[in-house]
Amino acid sequence: MNNRAFGEIKKHLGFGMMRLPMKDDKIDNEQTCAMVDRFIERGFNYFDTAHGYHNGMSEVAVRECLTSRHDRSEYLLTDKLTDEYFKSEEDIRPLIDSQLEACGVEYFDFLLMHAQSARNYDFYKKCRAYETAFALKAEGKVRHVGISFHDKAEVLDRILNDYPEVEIVQIQFNYFDYESVSVESRKVYEVCRKHGKPVLVMEPVRGGNLVNLPDAAQKVFDELKAETGSSCSNAGYALRFAAGFDGIEVVLSGMSDMDQMEDNLDTFSCCDGDFAPLDEKEQEAVRKVSDVFGSMGAIPCTGCRYCVEENHCPMEINIPSFFSGYNGKVVFGKVNPWETLEVIVKRGSGKPSDCIECGMCEAVCPQHLEIRELLKKVAEKFE
Repeated sequence: MNNRAFGEIKKHLGFGMMRLPMKDDKIDNEQTCAMVDRFIERGFNYFDTAHGYHNGMSEVAVRECLTSRHDRSEYLLTDKLTDEYFKSEEDIRPLIDSQLEACGVEYFDFLLMHAQSARNYDFYKKCRAYETAFALKAEGKVRHVGISFHDKAEVLDRILNDYPEVEIVQIQFNYFDYESVSVESRKVYEVCRKHGKPVLVMEPVRGGNLVNLPDAAQKVFDELKAETGSSCSNAGYALRFAAGFDGIEVVLSGMSDMDQMEDNLDTFSCCDGDFAPLDEKEQEAVRKVSDVFGSMGAIPCTGCRYCVEENHCPMEINIPSFFSGYNGKVVFGKVNPWETLEVIVKRGSGKPSDCIECGMCEAVCPQHLEIRELLKKVAEKFE
């Protein structure tokens, strides 16, 4: 991880305060305080929250467990502007003021336009959200303006062309989604590099799915550790994969207990107190684990998109995205929130069951997939 853009960020692990420890359906402040203290004690300082996390209580936990107990110089705090909580340009400033108050700070180190995608980007533009954020930066209520992003690479390219003032981009990035046709981790990362934007990583362990692995995948890492004597955890391999690319400023982890935190802290403090990227043997093991995922009944779609481009699907079904969501279901037992039927349809797709079995998609598929039959399997999972 070279070419650090923000020297104020200490080390490369961020504390994502979206999966905090719970007790009696409430955030466990005692345990959260202990985790915050340990995080700072070990030399880390980047914290991330949003207005809707934990049903609006994450920002309060930030105040009660972090900002009221530690000096402002000991931490960096990121918050987000979420479209669910404003309807017009006039709503934005009062919303940000309320978030600052909830967090107990006078300024945010980073303010991100939340979950940007083709679905909501035009709304942010209509409300002049970006312009308002840049004005807040000029006034000192925000130090840096960025975005968190959930869509295709071409959408990110459009946003960064429209707003070159954006300073940093948060993306979903992990070895499972690296070549995903729905998430497009690699392509989105490459757009960030093209525009020279530092990167924040979210979902490096895919919501915990890269921790509890299928037996065949676990065997790969077990054999590696037996050969090398490594004590790296499954989460550690995933975190180090995500962190090992140029331009990565912070890898966020939503830690829910002290054991998870200690493992993550150790992962990023293993060599002279700093991070060590995956070596060649570890990279090969990660590739093998990815291959295991691909062999678990997943559809071998390469995401070439021949089936949906040039009017090959008269029903406008986003076949590659549904296949990607189906693969997540059969491998992990659940669908990524950004690959659900509702989200894909909102992006302008027909449903899998809308297929009229014309066969136009199969006529152009380089993998010779029986797409019509596969869409029936996808419909069973999704609908």
